[in-house]
Amino acid sequence: MDLILKWLVAVFLSLSMFIGLAFADDSPLVRGKTGIEALDTLATYEWDVPTKRNSLPLTLLSGILPGGAQIYSEHYIRGGFLVGIEIALVYEVFINKSFQQDRRFKLARPLQDSVAFYNNLIRNTSDIDTISSLHLKRLGFINNIKRISDKKMEEEDLRKAEFAWLVGLHLYGFVDGFGIWWNNQHRNMELKSSKKAVLLALIPGLGQMYNEEFGKAGLLYMGLTGAFASIHTSQKVVEYYLERRRIITAEAASSTEIEYLTERITYYRKNRNQYIWGAALIYLYSIGDAFVDAMMSDFDNPVHFAILPNFKGGLQAAFLLDF
Repeated sequence: MDLILKWLVAVFLSLSMFIGLAFADDSPLVRGKTGIEALDTLATYEWDVPTKRNSLPLTLLSGILPGGAQIYSEHYIRGGFLVGIEIALVYEVFINKSFQQDRRFKLARPLQDSVAFYNNLIRNTSDIDTISSLHLKRLGFINNIKRISDKKMEEEDLRKAEFAWLVGLHLYGFVDGFGIWWNNQHRNMELKSSKKAVLLALIPGLGQMYNEEFGKAGLLYMGLTGAFASIHTSQKVVEYYLERRRIITAEAASSTEIEYLTERITYYRKNRNQYIWGAALIYLYSIGDAFVDAMMSDFDNPVHFAILPNFKGGLQAAFLLDF
């Protein structure tokens, strides 16, 4: 059953990409809005290709569905990728992880029955040597149950992190859809203040919104949402193993068990710290990105690439680059 579902997801992803490519616009040319007719007729390439579908209510309503805002705005490739990735994450979070959890329960059930069986034998035995032998056998089954419990805990950590990335990806699609509508309606080629962009960027996403780069703001929110959720879930696993090690140490368990728990604690602490550094780097990058985008905000303005008369005969090509 699990294999069939994986094949279905793979087929759906392939179809999404095929449909996106089939409906893609091969000529993403738009016109500038400088107010000078001769310059506004010059074609420039833009990421958000204007279309006739520019209703804000319909864009926002479509954005409730995966890739809906992009598909409504006729950006089929972007919409197709969002649909495919979100479907894959939904399958992983709600179907595959549930399947794995059910499998863990099935594996643990006979081990629990074995523990109960040996508990019953120990209660009905008075011989010390027999009790010691039965206890060792029971302990082996208990350790196997603990291993399964550890795997369940780690899988739950991954499921929560994947769900956070799914939410972040959907948020990106919604914000990006709004950005498509905004750029279709309010294309601005004026130079923006780099200082203001940096100050606004101290609050995540505001610098990108000031630069009218809503898609980048959505990506930032997706990255921070996933990173902070992963930090939280990794810390929960660290606390789980710390408690396990404390109990095991109090029971004077074998050094092998303590080493195993220490290794898992170190591994998830490393994961947590990597996500902390990742979130910090994403935040710092967003500030630098806001500064650069503001500084280059009027770079595509056709005025910078104008042909001007020099009144001495002929024409003069002018290229202006402001910093």
